[in-house]
Amino acid sequence: MSYSLRAQRAPYLVLAAVLALSIALALPAQPPPRTRNVVLIVSDGLRWQEVFTGADATLLNEEHGGIWEKQEDLRRDFWREHAGERRRALLPFLWSTVAVRGQIFGNQAIGSVARVTNGMAFSYPGYNEMLTGHADARINSNEFGPNPNVSVLEWLNTLPELHGKVAAFATWATFNDILNVPRSHLPLQAGWDLPYHGSLTPRQALLNRLYESTTRLDREDVYDAFLQVPLLDSFDREQPRVLFVGYGETDNWAHSGRYDLVLRSAHAFDGFVRELWERLQAIPAYRDSTTFIITTDHGRGSGPVEWKEHGIEQKGSENIWIAVMGPDTAALGERRQTHEVHQAQIAATLAALLGKDYREAVPAAAPPISEVLSRPGPAH
Repeated sequence: MSYSLRAQRAPYLVLAAVLALSIALALPAQPPPRTRNVVLIVSDGLRWQEVFTGADATLLNEEHGGIWEKQEDLRRDFWREHAGERRRALLPFLWSTVAVRGQIFGNQAIGSVARVTNGMAFSYPGYNEMLTGHADARINSNEFGPNPNVSVLEWLNTLPELHGKVAAFATWATFNDILNVPRSHLPLQAGWDLPYHGSLTPRQALLNRLYESTTRLDREDVYDAFLQVPLLDSFDREQPRVLFVGYGETDNWAHSGRYDLVLRSAHAFDGFVRELWERLQAIPAYRDSTTFIITTDHGRGSGPVEWKEHGIEQKGSENIWIAVMGPDTAALGERRQTHEVHQAQIAATLAALLGKDYREAVPAAAPPISEVLSRPGPAH
């Protein structure tokens, strides 16, 4: 280009730059997220039906629900005439606090669709999708082995400001593979591994003894209540900014055909989440700066037999639920929306709540759930 042409274009280039700067200055700046910590919590295989409508009347019997309790006792605790009352009886913290202060997706009865995209609808593919942001057709078994994909937890742990501030607790020992601990080096308490080491207090020694001596329903899955103790204790030593917690009993009791214990374990799970929330709110580093994402890894079938199982042969197993509560999530409650939300969106959502773009590192990951990233106004 000749000097004269460059000279003629110069004023226009300057004008364009000035206009671009003016537009940028005129646009409201996106405030940084108020979330400093994120906790992702999973109740394995807990159906959306129980979450949104409470106890299922067709399963409150010995024939279809395999219940061992007296029906009148189970009905006293969990049966109510209206679905809204039943779900609050089953999951009081979820419905009195999380759904009131945050948002919850997945009530198929009102057209809210949340589902998995992995085509498998069982645990390992679900956790991979949830934690890496995308399905992987290679992962077609719970015995797949070490995960070749990098999870959002592992990626966040590589960032200087978050390194050493990511942790995981899970009842299922397979999380050693799902999180590929030998590669990721994420601190993980999982399965029946003893939770305490070194010089122990009498209380710690007692829990270790219970880990060693308790009859196991599942050789890879410790009881939820056992995991809860070292989880809460851990905050006396470490205060991670990113935490994963996986509870497994709701799935185990369903596979065992015990609907009474599905309800009992779901109710206990809700109590554990409340206990964790209250524990964190009592710590200044977490108070009013922590977001909870609560979900499940897969759904289950329906009916007198299918409710016990899940997978591609049990219709409806792809349907899940997702709840979010925190300082960056508007209190919109139970969502009715025209578009689906997917399990694969959880990874990028978790990162976005911390102001990080996971998709920049993992382009295959699904985008975050934009609705839960809206700013609800001044903190309260």
